[in-house]
Amino acid sequence: MDTAPAAGRPKQVAGRSSPLRFGVWLLHVALPMLGLWLLVEQPEADLRWENHEAHFWLVSGVAAINVVLALRIVDEAGSRRDGRLFLVALAFFASAAFLALHALATPGVILDRATGGFNIATPVGLMIAGVLALVSSFEFPADASQRIMRYGWLLFGALATAVVAWCVVSLLELPPLDDPIDVNEIHGRLVAVAIAGSVLYGLAALRYFTLYRRRPAVMLLSLITAFVLLAEALVAVAYARNWQATWWEWHILMAAGFLLVAYSAHVQYAREGAPDGLFESIALERTLQAIRDEYDAAVEAFVVALREHAEADRPVAPATAALAARFNLTDLQRGVLERAAHALAADREQIDALNSLVAIGRQARVLLPEEELLAGALRSIRSGMPRAEVGLALVQPHRLAPVDMPLPGVPPAIVDGAVASLEPRYETADGEGVAAYPLVVKEHAAGVMLVRARGELDERERSLFASLASQLGIALENARLYRQIEGLFRSYMSPQVATALIADPSQAELGGGVQEVSVLFADLTGFTTYSERSSPAEVVGMLNDRFSRAVPIILAEGGTIAHFAGDAVMALFNAPARQPDHALRGARAALAMQRAMAELGDGPRFRIGLNTGEALVGNIGSDELRHFTAIGDTVNVASRLETSAEPGQVMISEATRGALGERALVEPAGELQLKGKGAPVAAYVLRELR
Repeated sequence: MDTAPAAGRPKQVAGRSSPLRFGVWLLHVALPMLGLWLLVEQPEADLRWENHEAHFWLVSGVAAINVVLALRIVDEAGSRRDGRLFLVALAFFASAAFLALHALATPGVILDRATGGFNIATPVGLMIAGVLALVSSFEFPADASQRIMRYGWLLFGALATAVVAWCVVSLLELPPLDDPIDVNEIHGRLVAVAIAGSVLYGLAALRYFTLYRRRPAVMLLSLITAFVLLAEALVAVAYARNWQATWWEWHILMAAGFLLVAYSAHVQYAREGAPDGLFESIALERTLQAIRDEYDAAVEAFVVALREHAEADRPVAPATAALAARFNLTDLQRGVLERAAHALAADREQIDALNSLVAIGRQARVLLPEEELLAGALRSIRSGMPRAEVGLALVQPHRLAPVDMPLPGVPPAIVDGAVASLEPRYETADGEGVAAYPLVVKEHAAGVMLVRARGELDERERSLFASLASQLGIALENARLYRQIEGLFRSYMSPQVATALIADPSQAELGGGVQEVSVLFADLTGFTTYSERSSPAEVVGMLNDRFSRAVPIILAEGGTIAHFAGDAVMALFNAPARQPDHALRGARAALAMQRAMAELGDGPRFRIGLNTGEALVGNIGSDELRHFTAIGDTVNVASRLETSAEPGQVMISEATRGALGERALVEPAGELQLKGKGAPVAAYVLRELR
C-alpha cells in the first residue's frame, strides 16, 4: 500500500480548511454586530416586545446555568490547584451573579418599577468578568498559581459580598439604585464601558486563541467564542432600547455564550463519561503537564499489569479495574488506556527484541567462543521476548547440542524441516505457537533457534525471530572465521596485533610510513660450534626449545615478530599496533628472554640489542607474498648493538635509555664504532628495570 501520498494529503487539506473554518467562525460571531447596526440605523425595524415574566425566567435560567458552570470550574480548579481555572470560574460567576441581579430587578415581578439596579447591573457584571477573563489568560508560574488558589477565596468572598449588598439595595429600593436611570442620559458612559469591556474581552480571546493554536480543543474554542459574544453583548447594551429588539439582543448574546460553554461541557462529559477533566484544555501548562504525568503513570502501570499477567497467563481485567479505581478513571478512559497500554507493551517488546539484535551484534566480537556467544545471545533474547520460551542449539551429527538451558518442546518434524530447508517452520496447536529458525552458516544449518509461545505467533513476532536467527547465523559465522584467522595469526604475532589486523585489514596492505619504533634483535652465540658437534635433530630441538621460550615473551609484551634468520629473531614494538610505552615493553621482553635462557643452563645464549627511533614500517613484497618489517638506520643500529653485546647481555642505545628514563639501571658500554656508522654510538648494558 502506498502511504506516502495519503500522508501528505490530509496536511494540505488542513492547510486550506483552517483559514476557511476561521472565516466561517468569524462570520458567525460578526453577524450579531451586523444585526445590531441595522437595527440602530433603522429604528422602525427595532421592534418592541415587553414581557416581564418571560424576561425574568429567561434571564434567571441563563444566570443559573452560568452559576452551575462556575461552580463546576471552581471544583476542577480546586482539585488541580490551578489559578487560571479559578479566575475563569470567577469571571463566569461575576457575569452570572449580576445577570441574576438584573433579573431580580425586572419591573412587575418582584419590584413594581424599573430601578437603577435593573439598568446597570449587567454592564457592571460584564466589566468585572472582562477584567477576570483577561487576567486568567496569562500563564502563571507555579508559585503565583498557588497564591491565587490560597487567597482567591478572599476575592470570591468580596465579589459575593458585593452581589449580596447590591441585591439588598436593589430589592429594598435604597439609594443609589432606587431611581430609574435613563439609558439615553448615560449613553456616552455606556459606550465608554462597551469600548473598555470589548478591549478586555478581545485581548482575553486573542490570548486564548494563541493557546488554542498550540493545543486545539473544543472547550477552549467555546471559551473564546463566549468572550467574543460577551464583548458584543456590552456593545449591544450601549446602543439598546429597553424592551426592543436591540435590548433583547444582548440577552440572547449572553445566553448564547454561556450555553455554548455548557453544551461543550455536556459533549465532553458524554465523551468521557465523567465530570473530571471537562475544562482541562483551559488549564495552565503546568497543570496539563501534571495531568500528562498522571496518564503516563497510569499507562505505565497498565503496561506492567498486562505484561505480568500475560507472563503468568492470568486474566488482566481485575488488575486493570483496580488501576482504574486508583487513577479515578471512567470505563471509557480505562478502555482507552488499556488499548494504549497494549500498543505500548507491543512496541516495548519490539524495542526489546531490537535491543537483543544490537546485543548479539556486540557479542559477535573477535575470539569469542561459540557457546559463550550463543549463551549471551540467548539471555538477551529471553529478556527481550518474555511472552515466548526460546532455546538455542548447535547442530551436531545426529543430535542437537543445547546451549545454556534445556530446549522448549518443539515437534521434531518442525526442527528437521527447518534444518533441512534452511527456512523457518511454524505450527499452531492446542493454543500454542511453535517455530524453528535455522542459524545458517555457509549454506548449512550450524544451529537452530526453537520458539514456543502462548497463542499464535503473529507476523511481527515471526519477523523479529527471523531477524534474530539471521543475526545469530552471521555472528556464528564471524566467530568461526575469527577463530580460524586468529589461529593463523597467533603463530606470527601477538593477539593484540592479530586483533588489530582483523578489525582493520587495511593495515596489511602494501606500503608503509615513518613512525617511531623500538627494534629488538637477538641471536644465539655459539650456535655455529653447537651445530658442528650436534646432529641436525639436536640443532632443531635446541632452536625450538629456546625460541619456544623467547617468542611468547615477545608476544606477551605486544611485540611483533618481523622475521627469523637462522638463530636470530627480529621483533618490533609500536608496530603495527600503537604502544606509547614501546621502549619499556622492548626492555622488559629483552630482560625476560635472558632470564629464560639462564634457566636452561648450558648451551647457546642470546645476545640482544635494542634501539628506539624512527623507521619506515610497513608491508614489503608483492600482492602474492608480503612481509611486515621495518627499514632504516634505527633497525641497523639495533642489529649492530646486538653484535656488540656479550652472551646474556642486553645492549641498548642512548635513545632507548632516554625513553626508559629513571627506570633503567644501566652500565655504560662506552662509545661503539659500529659498522656502517661514521660517528661512534653511545651504548649501555641494561641490567634491570626498577
